[in-house]
Amino acid sequence: MKRIIFAALTLIGLNANAQIKMPAASPTQTLSQDFGMGKIEITYSRPSLKGRAAFGNGSILAPNGSVWRTGANGATKLTFSHPVTIGGKLLSAGSYALFTIPGETSWTIIINTNSNSWGSFSYKEAEDVVRFQVKPNSTSNSTENFTINIDDITPETANISLKWAKTLVNIPISTDIKPTIRAQVKEATSASNVNPNVYSAAANFYYDLDKDYANALVYVEKAITANPKAYWLFLLKGKAQKELGDKKGAKTSAETCLKLATEEKNDDYVRNAKELLASL
Repeated sequence: MKRIIFAALTLIGLNANAQIKMPAASPTQTLSQDFGMGKIEITYSRPSLKGRAAFGNGSILAPNGSVWRTGANGATKLTFSHPVTIGGKLLSAGSYALFTIPGETSWTIIINTNSNSWGSFSYKEAEDVVRFQVKPNSTSNSTENFTINIDDITPETANISLKWAKTLVNIPISTDIKPTIRAQVKEATSASNVNPNVYSAAANFYYDLDKDYANALVYVEKAITANPKAYWLFLLKGKAQKELGDKKGAKTSAETCLKLATEEKNDDYVRNAKELLASL
């Protein structure tokens, strides 16, 4: 009898401690994106429509004119490993909260220092570091779960996109990587024994990103001295010469690229060299 009573009590105790785990109503997502010389990390929760209106005056999710946590649960958290510019203001590396105020024709984007707040309940305008306006866009397809992405990425620009229902909002973001790379070029090319690939990388940086065609020409010529059969370098040299107004030099470089690329049976550079020649 005692054993039966003990077993029953044990079962009751186990049942008292038992828990039922259910899927989160608004699951959390963390996305990480390489950007510039560092990373952007965004952590947010993703509410679903479930037949409700996402925005508008009658919405219970994110009504127009009210500060929204831009997701669900805790405030959406943005973490930048390097300085970035948002809304015309330079932000230091670190973590911030993203709040928004939806509107029919204009959204207010808010970057706030309180990145650990729960929702927008403890939001304080005094903790804002930047506020600015963007225009919402309409999409043809409806997005059920609130979604944040990082799109339209270039070396120095991107958009943080917010999608829900048939609304798309893009938040432009930028970073200036040129000073860092210039310093790297100076250090790397000042070494006593420079790898020729360093000259090639420097030339590409000055041509593609810095638009400093004179320096691009200086470094591509050094790279060619170390590798005189590199047809791809002659194409870069010709493009830099063209930008500097030296069409005669550009023609010679393009013809050299065409000859070497033909010998190596590289059709892409053959085509590129012909395109450069046609543009002169």
